[in-house]
Amino acid sequence: MQLVGDHRAMVRAIVASPDRAASSSVDVAMCPPLVADGVAQTMTLRAAPGIAPARPVVAGADAAPAAFPVAVCEAMLPPGASEASVAGRVLPLPRQAPKRVLVIGDTGCRMKHGAPWQACNDTRAWPFATIAARAAAMAPDLVIHVGDYHYRESPCPEGLAACAGSPSGYGWTAWHADFFAPAAPLLAAAPWVMLRGNHEECRRAGQGWYRFLDPRPWRQGQTCDDAANDGRANHGEPYAVDLGRGTQLVVFDSAAAGMRALGADDSRRTAYTSEFDKVAALAARPGIRNTWFASHHPVLAFIPEPGDDKPTGNPALQSVMSALFGPAWYPPGITLALHGHAHSFQAVDFASGHPAALVSGNAGDMLDEALPPMAGLAPAPGTQIARMTHGGHFGFAMLERHDSADGNDEWQANVYDMDGRLLTRCALAGRRLACDRTGPLQR
Repeated sequence: MQLVGDHRAMVRAIVASPDRAASSSVDVAMCPPLVADGVAQTMTLRAAPGIAPARPVVAGADAAPAAFPVAVCEAMLPPGASEASVAGRVLPLPRQAPKRVLVIGDTGCRMKHGAPWQACNDTRAWPFATIAARAAAMAPDLVIHVGDYHYRESPCPEGLAACAGSPSGYGWTAWHADFFAPAAPLLAAAPWVMLRGNHEECRRAGQGWYRFLDPRPWRQGQTCDDAANDGRANHGEPYAVDLGRGTQLVVFDSAAAGMRALGADDSRRTAYTSEFDKVAALAARPGIRNTWFASHHPVLAFIPEPGDDKPTGNPALQSVMSALFGPAWYPPGITLALHGHAHSFQAVDFASGHPAALVSGNAGDMLDEALPPMAGLAPAPGTQIARMTHGGHFGFAMLERHDSADGNDEWQANVYDMDGRLLTRCALAGRRLACDRTGPLQR
């Protein structure tokens, strides 16, 4: 169950391919019906089983064509449905004003030539399945994944027990091992909002992203199957998910941002300028008091790099946002920013009046090195940090809504480690995010 904006929810089903010996048609998918309030409706075929066209990929990754021996079916959930199921599986329904919002990101297991090999067979070294199960047991009303689902890009080296037997590449088997299998209890527990990370750009796992998770309708020029269309396929129009009571989440696709400022002649700058104009329009909608901006790449938070003692936010997005919004960085109405990409937890509160930032990119992939001492650091020019809490631990964050006497919602971010132990509580009020601990959290 995936929220796709404009008060809509999309049901997706991944279906085993029919026996090719029994049928000569590659379009046979046998999509099951969606049953909502006792009424069956046909799910449409989004993507048929097959081999995706071969295309250039990033250095060090598997260049073999991606095999998808599964069909992807979809249907919109009827508005107001009180129960729904597909093939006997009961689906979690959207809540009008979710009270428990889980934020996770960067969940896959790193397998790529030229990078350290992660021990995908060790649940302590790659704990996404553990995190998904523990988070599901906390009964979230909504899951926000801030991007990077797929990391198994290269075959495990022969003789390396840490990842022996793991599938790799950009096809279904790697997607299943990296995301769908470990995430199963959490997919069954709550609806999701799916952000796209740089690992899902077209040169990487974009073909699987578009088949399985992209919220947009299927359009051939956006599938990442043809590299000539990457300029369009690597961008998605921002959309808003209503969180109720005057709060909304605006989802921004930053997959192709990269890590350098964008020049005036860069096509990405043109695309992001248009998309940030859309963000500003969504944040200015009547009746909205709080807009949470969500992108994979941090803007006003820190992306640590080895040997860099002065990390910042993403230079590509910052170069566009500075030109559009000046020293405010964001359009009016943004009160909180949610991110991944940095494999850590960060809660950043600003004395300069900028929206608070929460980074939750620590749910599976190898953790980043610790941040340097924070004295004098700022994620962007003109920002001043009031307080910051950060941790180099595996875990997740749960945003919990509480009623207040004045009718305005109060939110608390509870931060957990991979075993479900509470590490810190952070109170969110407007643009301020105050945790009960500051500085680094112990692993």
